[in-house]
Amino acid sequence: MTDLNPILEEARKAADELAKSSAEVRNLALRNISKTLLKKRSGLMGENKRDVQEAIQARKPAAIIDRLTLSEDRINGMAASLEEIAALPDPVGEIFDLQLRPNGLQVGRMRIPLGVIGIIFEARPNVVTDAGCLCLKSGNAVILRGGSEARHSNAALGDIITEAVAKTGLPEASVQVLKDTDRDLVLELLRARDRVDLVIPRGGEGLIRFVGENATVPLVYHYKGVCHVFVDRDADLEKATEIVLNAKVQRPGVCNALETLLVHGGIAERFLPVVAARLLEKKVELRGCERSRALVPEMKEAVEEDWPAEFLDLILAVKVVEDFDEAARHIRRYGSGHTETIITENYTAAGRFLREITASCVMVNASTRFNDGGELGLGAEIGISTTKLHAYGPMGLRELTASKFIVLGTGQVRG
Repeated sequence: MTDLNPILEEARKAADELAKSSAEVRNLALRNISKTLLKKRSGLMGENKRDVQEAIQARKPAAIIDRLTLSEDRINGMAASLEEIAALPDPVGEIFDLQLRPNGLQVGRMRIPLGVIGIIFEARPNVVTDAGCLCLKSGNAVILRGGSEARHSNAALGDIITEAVAKTGLPEASVQVLKDTDRDLVLELLRARDRVDLVIPRGGEGLIRFVGENATVPLVYHYKGVCHVFVDRDADLEKATEIVLNAKVQRPGVCNALETLLVHGGIAERFLPVVAARLLEKKVELRGCERSRALVPEMKEAVEEDWPAEFLDLILAVKVVEDFDEAARHIRRYGSGHTETIITENYTAAGRFLREITASCVMVNASTRFNDGGELGLGAEIGISTTKLHAYGPMGLRELTASKFIVLGTGQVRG
């Protein structure tokens, strides 16, 4: 097994250097990574093809293979995302909430990097560039440990980043990708309390549970996405149909895809047969409550395990609810705090939903697929935090900083 100690030591040294570096140098590093990624695209796709073929041979689920695959378009998107991150304002050193106290002291806060961040993730090679470069831009050193499914892709991306970062004069250890997939290495990283400032796990329930049970370092969870769309009595049904279709079908294997559809009983008879027909055309398997199945005979019977399920597939749970309150109760009971949407033209209902529903992102008349760092203006995301401390929702640059108090005096002493 790889010795983690020198990796941690180099990461701490890199974090100290990054905290002192200029925004210009860090932005140059990001642009270098973007250019190098495009330059070495064919080699990267070759390594990724090895991972995909191994995953197919191992009969991995379609959702995993989709996340694992790096097409030319996806690589172009990764490169464009790095350029967007470079163009974002630098959070490091930002002073905010500056106030003048009665004694003449100016008291405010300044954003500072967190330090050394560990990212543990599964079959998502794009996490290497998204998370690695967000950490770099925000002045943090990062250690990335991906799953064995993407080991060839992750290693290739790590080499690309190291080469590009070194050209700017920043430490090569600013972004380190662990090529050893031994699980004991993860345990060591999770218990490096004095040398790692934060760990962010991204993956399935098994990974999240393992990390939570074994970590002694602070954690921010990117938990599963049991996302709901509630179609209210006062919804525009044509609008609702298109939103539901997009949220479920556009990319079903991701955490912000729709998993449960809730329909107000007052419009179920008009709406459900129409939206079900469109979903069935797209090969979506529908699992519904008794009232839903009475309206759509092709629907399978839902069981209790379907309501809290993250299917990550072309499967949708469907329930007819009596009113807003029943929908809210269902979401509170079965939701994972990821993304919740109401479709309504009723201003009062929309306002209640925004106030009363707790999730990392609550939406009105929009697809759940928009809960994404890039779509919400963050450039990219390191993950979607479903915990409320210290970040909630997509984590961008500001969420990768802490704030310290600063005090500006003119000689004041305390009496």
